[in-house]
Amino acid sequence: MANLQKNQRHVVTVEGYSSEGLGVARIEGQVVFVHGGVRGETCAVRLMKVLKHVAFARVEEVLSPSEGRMESDCPHYPACGGCQLRHLTYEEELWMKRQKAEDALRRIGGAEVEVEEILGSQETECYRNKSQFPIGPDGRTGFYRARSHQVIPVSHCRIQTTQANAIAEAAAAWARERKVAPYDERTGKGLLRHIYVRVNRRGEALVCLVVNGEKLPDESGLTEAVRRACPETVGVVLNANTRDTNVILGERYRTLWGRDTLEDQLCGFTFKLSVPSFYQVNRPQAERLYAKALEYAALTGKELVLDLYCGTGTITLCLARKARRAIGAEIVPEAIADAKENAVRNGIGNVEFFCGDASAVAARLAGEGLRPDVVVVDPPRKGLAEDVVETVAAMGPRLVVYVSCDPGTLGRDVKRFGLLGYRAIRAAAVDMFPRTAHVETVALLEKE
Repeated sequence: MANLQKNQRHVVTVEGYSSEGLGVARIEGQVVFVHGGVRGETCAVRLMKVLKHVAFARVEEVLSPSEGRMESDCPHYPACGGCQLRHLTYEEELWMKRQKAEDALRRIGGAEVEVEEILGSQETECYRNKSQFPIGPDGRTGFYRARSHQVIPVSHCRIQTTQANAIAEAAAAWARERKVAPYDERTGKGLLRHIYVRVNRRGEALVCLVVNGEKLPDESGLTEAVRRACPETVGVVLNANTRDTNVILGERYRTLWGRDTLEDQLCGFTFKLSVPSFYQVNRPQAERLYAKALEYAALTGKELVLDLYCGTGTITLCLARKARRAIGAEIVPEAIADAKENAVRNGIGNVEFFCGDASAVAARLAGEGLRPDVVVVDPPRKGLAEDVVETVAAMGPRLVVYVSCDPGTLGRDVKRFGLLGYRAIRAAAVDMFPRTAHVETVALLEKE
């Protein structure tokens, strides 16, 4: 084992990438993760942390640059943790993400399956239709430094919409003028926690102020400031979150002005979105993701389909259009209410929605003798609970379509399904989050 020590300088060649987008190199056989390293380049690095089996370093000098390297176009990078890959060309980023998905399926999942393609995003800037801005101690908005809750002030984020950036700046300026104290996680004191903005395809915005209390001073002045910054705003909502938690939204809402929902179009459907409803942040890429999931489901119009973690029913309605009957399940009551209304609004009658934990709903439906032909799962980053995997397998669907936002938990769950008789036979990656290390993956599992 190499005798590595903190602050040593070494010359390395970067061989590939970690799952977080760090360069991977070796020094005398020991793995070193290199912040800012690019595949194929030789660089001088400084060791920042040395552990028993791995070390972490940062690039000090690029000696032989890779074609995959580019100069960052953001003045806040890399201090701001919102993006991780602004030093890579977009072509190199897509290579890294496809490899990340395939490595997870093979190494963690034990699946001999190739990630057939990665669908790159046409837009790599201003693509996020949902923005969540924390407030720093100085009352300015920004984003957290990587692996911390230190807010880095950012006046204009390149991946947020122009409307969201303008609203955040105006709301924060209003708060500073009114001396509204920013929330301090360490002490639990202060009022303004987050500024949350949704923007639809037409450029309309729904704004939510998350506060450590029940009201703000001069709420009418706030709504005027927001509407001046973005005349397309349709509603301003207050969310009370008085808990000592990292969870952004609390449970109580009050409309300050206008509507408390936003309409958007996706996959030919019109959806009504409340503040807490789950909705993919990159609309055009979501349509490609759902199209790939539908392709894998291979529906003929005769199938019963179960969609777990259905959110506001986006995938469920797409499935219902091609299936005999579709059932969606989701734990967030507001999302289920929106999903039911979305089904009525779009004239989809062969669909049902149930509110509850995925494992409980799946177990209940299985207990009622439900035998779906296809099960679609789109879980949060932590993946599926083990009992959900077992319940889905016990239902015996012919196909399971797994939509994942974390290749690591996808690999883990693919392995679990494998032990229960389901084999991964196809996979594709979709870049939903350009300039970050995250990637969506769609995997098709078939009952053996």
